[in-house]
Amino acid sequence: LDLADLQKELDKSQSVFPENPSVWVKDLAGYLNYKLQAPRSDPMLSQHPHDYPYCLVSKELKSIIRSLLGRSSSVLELFFDHCIYTMLQELDKTRGESLHGYRICIQAVLLDRPKIATMNLGKYLEVLRSHQNRPAKCLTVLWALGQAGFADLHEGLKVWLGIMLPVLGIKSLSPYAVAYLDRLLMMHPNLTKGFGMIGPKDFFPLLDFAFMPNNSLPPSLQEQLRRLYPRLKVLAFGAKPETALHTYFPSFLSRATPSCPPGMKKELLTSMSQCLSLDPLSFSVWRQLYTKHLSQSSLLLNHLLESWDSSSKKVRQSLQETVRSFKVTNEELAARGPNSDQDVAACDAACKELLRKMKGRGFPWSRLLLVLLVFAAGFLLHDVRTHGSFQASSSARLLHSSGVLPASQQAWQKVSHCCLEGYRWLERSLPVYGSQAAAVLEPLWAKSVEVALYASEQCSSLLSWIHDSLPCFIEWLQSRVPESLLHFAECVGELLLFLVRSCLLPLLECVAAALERGWKHCVDSCNGAVSWDCVREHLTSFTYSSWIYLQNTTVAVKNWALAMISGH
Repeated sequence: LDLADLQKELDKSQSVFPENPSVWVKDLAGYLNYKLQAPRSDPMLSQHPHDYPYCLVSKELKSIIRSLLGRSSSVLELFFDHCIYTMLQELDKTRGESLHGYRICIQAVLLDRPKIATMNLGKYLEVLRSHQNRPAKCLTVLWALGQAGFADLHEGLKVWLGIMLPVLGIKSLSPYAVAYLDRLLMMHPNLTKGFGMIGPKDFFPLLDFAFMPNNSLPPSLQEQLRRLYPRLKVLAFGAKPETALHTYFPSFLSRATPSCPPGMKKELLTSMSQCLSLDPLSFSVWRQLYTKHLSQSSLLLNHLLESWDSSSKKVRQSLQETVRSFKVTNEELAARGPNSDQDVAACDAACKELLRKMKGRGFPWSRLLLVLLVFAAGFLLHDVRTHGSFQASSSARLLHSSGVLPASQQAWQKVSHCCLEGYRWLERSLPVYGSQAAAVLEPLWAKSVEVALYASEQCSSLLSWIHDSLPCFIEWLQSRVPESLLHFAECVGELLLFLVRSCLLPLLECVAAALERGWKHCVDSCNGAVSWDCVREHLTSFTYSSWIYLQNTTVAVKNWALAMISGH
């Protein structure tokens, strides 16, 4: 493309029509479309990136286009309509142009002004309906309007809900509508910008499309929509679900019939439980709808019964009031006559079981055992303090008369004898084995220190190599990966570099230094030669100090307990 020739044509247009920017932008679109010829591709451009063909435009050409659009800001809405309608006219021709020039202009306009696409959605919905038997024209309109979503999630959702959701059941348009929604949510992982866009009126048709079998969507598209459903649910519930979920509860409840498909039934019951746990007003809505939705309420009551252990205390309190209200209603319905007897009986049985669970979880045996243990310990301490010693206490006499004390003394003597024999065996055997172990471990220790230092050096060199190679790798990624994913990868890379530099390498150095100091201290304390006698002396000293500390702690605890008992 000769940019000098393009600029010349634009200057000529502006000099001839100085007060008519509409002519300038139309001349720009016509020139680009005439010069940028390519084999006609499918209207969705499904084999290309989302910003094709604008992504192929050079910086100089982008600068010219943006400059002209900036001077023509007052007519951009009309220019956007002109590009779409001209593309539709070209599709009527047997040998029409490739439309790349108009596509580039549409993308350039919506990149800076995405709201232009959503100003007349009703008009374009009528265009789709009037060309329903011409899929190429419909897909061209969907593609043009959908470009707004790649710059702004809010506008993209507005396009999808206003244009693509109404045509979701049309066989020729459904694949593009679902694929566009998938790409839109993938490009905008931060869903907070889309809060407030999806309400109950839009959400429940999506729920039916995703879970209801034998609808107008083929199974593959239904599965794809089902994968997107959790994110659509987050968008629908919004930033404050605790104030909005009661408006969704009636539609969830009316769909949860016994004949509902298993997958949809599971989702409905889970969503209703979420409504009840987050928005307390859902309980009052349920009470108002109860008599007209007995079979659905029976399913929900049994679901709450099955998930009782995982429910919160707040939910149980609100549920208790609701179930008691249902029980009174059940009695009134049963007294009226045989109508809905089966549903009333199922609801009443579930209510009785829930009320039974609410009464308590059974006798607290563990707490009783703990209280008895504390009481027994306190009684024993008081008994010993009163009689002066354990041997003179009533507890000792009781244990002696019952035979427990002699048996425990005999068992203690046997345990002490076995421990003493074990200690003597260790005293005879450990010097030999200890000396051999020390002779083997000393060179191994030196070798492990060398290995740790070598690993640290290798990590440093690897880190330097990564740091040098990272710019080239990033440049390669920029040409092949979406910008959002690239930004995420850059953040992860920075985090990993920080962890390696600030945590891993200092930690390895500290561990190696600490182990080296510990071994040096051990060697110095043994006068330069590590032997079993030296190690045994250190172990004996450590054991003795630990035993003294344990004795002092036990005495302190005992004195505190006696003081507490005597104080009460």
